[in-house]
Amino acid sequence: MSNLLEIKELYVNAEEKEILKGINLNIKKGEIHVIMGPNGSGKTTTANAILNNPEYTKTNGKIIFEGEEITNLKTDKIAKKGIFMSFQSPEEIPGISVTNFLKYAKNEITGKPVKIFEFKDELKKYMEELNMNPKNMERSLNVGFSGGEKKKNEILQMLVLNPKLAILDETDSGLDVDAIRTVSKGIEMFKNENNAVLIITHNTKILHSLKVDFVHVLVNGKIVKTGNQELSKEIEENGYEEYKKTSQKNG
Repeated sequence: MSNLLEIKELYVNAEEKEILKGINLNIKKGEIHVIMGPNGSGKTTTANAILNNPEYTKTNGKIIFEGEEITNLKTDKIAKKGIFMSFQSPEEIPGISVTNFLKYAKNEITGKPVKIFEFKDELKKYMEELNMNPKNMERSLNVGFSGGEKKKNEILQMLVLNPKLAILDETDSGLDVDAIRTVSKGIEMFKNENNAVLIITHNTKILHSLKVDFVHVLVNGKIVKTGNQELSKEIEENGYEEYKKTSQKNG
């Protein structure tokens, strides 16, 4: 099976500081990958580099999606090709309801008009599955939402927009056990043989209720180890100290 996403020897700077130092990553359809690492290791930079956030500068390497190079493509065009990213700290947007935001986004990505009554029914169905209050549909996007509501709202967006690749940046951060289970349920609802998920996290909480295919340890801008779910258990027990030492020796 060919790769859905390929990252080849990617080097990225943020404000003149080198953050990523030669990342290589291959993701196939049907897979869930996790990038783990201590704070400041380059996890969020990796996600932003894939979407070509202009605050980050690529100095070397390529990003290929479905066989097409997207390294320097504009962010909106990358999104239209089927890449979605949830944010670590979702923005509040006063005056735009959850329904209208998602309706507009769906229109932009599919290029087809959204039938509002069918769309609202779809939203209600997903919100019930995610234990969200249906009244939130008409509230301004994320305004007055709790941390858990904001993260669930990101998962709702993923389900509605149905991308080919979903990148979830610290989706489990700050959530209690029940909210993490709900987020994990949303990921399992989304995942199928035609799409893929990349989860970015610094802890292992979300992996307690979610089966993943690959775990990558990112330290000091490099992936220093790749394994299966057992690798996350090792990190839970021992932390990142050994990987930090290895990275310093090789760096």
